[in-house]
Amino acid sequence: MSFRRVLIAVDSEPIAAHAADVGVELARSLGADVALVHAIDTSAGYGGDTGISPNELIDRAKQDGKRLLEGFRQRLSLQPSALEFVVAGMPADEIVKAAGEWPADLIVIGSHGRGGVQRALLGSVAEGVMRRASCPVLVIRAKE
Repeated sequence: MSFRRVLIAVDSEPIAAHAADVGVELARSLGADVALVHAIDTSAGYGGDTGISPNELIDRAKQDGKRLLEGFRQRLSLQPSALEFVVAGMPADEIVKAAGEWPADLIVIGSHGRGGVQRALLGSVAEGVMRRASCPVLVIRAKE
């Protein structure tokens, strides 16, 4: 199997920056194309008592996501041809969907490495991606 397309999932957590560094280094060593994906978790209950509609809040989150990806693009010195996806929904599902639509040969994602009760309460996007993806998934753990 060859990895010609590497999709890197990012967010604002430090582990995402570490995973992006590893993913880009791997992609460069393989001569692979890179794409970035940022998933907005719509299950977080947008709206509430803010007086702003849920759709407007999601649109703002997408704009923030585009800025986040632009920051990653610059920091990682990505080629102009590198694609960017800002998606909204259940993060694991949306990352897997983006990987299928591109189509990616490998997904790189960071994980805090939580276990037990913490994982049960907080869930794990990385675990959800591993369970649903049709391509290999490289999970990068947080630095100790």
